[in-house]
Amino acid sequence: MKGINIFDIKGFLDQKVEQYNTPGFITNDPVSIPHSFTRKQDMEIMGFFAAIFAWGQRKTIISKCRELSGRMDDDPYAFVTGHTDADLKKLLGFKHRTFNDTDLLYCVDFMKRHYSRHDTLEEAFFPEKEMDIESALNHFQSYFFSYPDAPHRTRKHIPSPTQKSACKRLNMYLRWMVRDDDKGVDFGIWKKIKPAQLICPLDLHVERTARKIGLLERDKPDWKAAIELTENLRLLDANDPAKYDFALFGISIEEKCIIP
Repeated sequence: MKGINIFDIKGFLDQKVEQYNTPGFITNDPVSIPHSFTRKQDMEIMGFFAAIFAWGQRKTIISKCRELSGRMDDDPYAFVTGHTDADLKKLLGFKHRTFNDTDLLYCVDFMKRHYSRHDTLEEAFFPEKEMDIESALNHFQSYFFSYPDAPHRTRKHIPSPTQKSACKRLNMYLRWMVRDDDKGVDFGIWKKIKPAQLICPLDLHVERTARKIGLLERDKPDWKAAIELTENLRLLDANDPAKYDFALFGISIEEKCIIP
């Protein structure tokens, strides 16, 4: 943040957080999918799929999530934990970009195995308290693919910091599950870590705005870039750096990077 007045940036971005971190943001965003449910496990399951599907147009992402929910009888937790082989046929033919029914069937099988031992997906990321995000994401990928029948093709959908990925979609999912405020967008249903530990999701829109403002200098949108951005955002709010995802994303999407 060389040559940048941190107080000017903070005031501007705080204003944008207030503008976009509102229930009005939900309708046109994939976060609307887990908001369709009230049971914790349903929110976890459909939030996971909404995050994993989150590349491309938001309208298409939302549409594919609704299609998937319908294939699971709009009762994802009951479907995941109690499906029969005949039920699984409802999932055949599902596709969203490079994610297909092979990937979907493995995800459902993983969740069934996990929920047979735990009552929340939080344990899949944070089996221990006070884990940092990097350790949690590395653990999750290792755990997710720990079964011998894991398809190799599915690995591209679940990256990790070890692979130097920015893990944008998983960090977005963690933001949804962990952040806890009174704005009504994020859920705050996972308590093993604090919002202060979250890493800001680094997608194309966030990256574009962060570079224009001077919050990001690293030339590759990788894990180190996500860390660099988040460390700078912690200078603005050490307790909740990921809240600026709303501002950086919103500026790019809604205002085409109009920055003072």
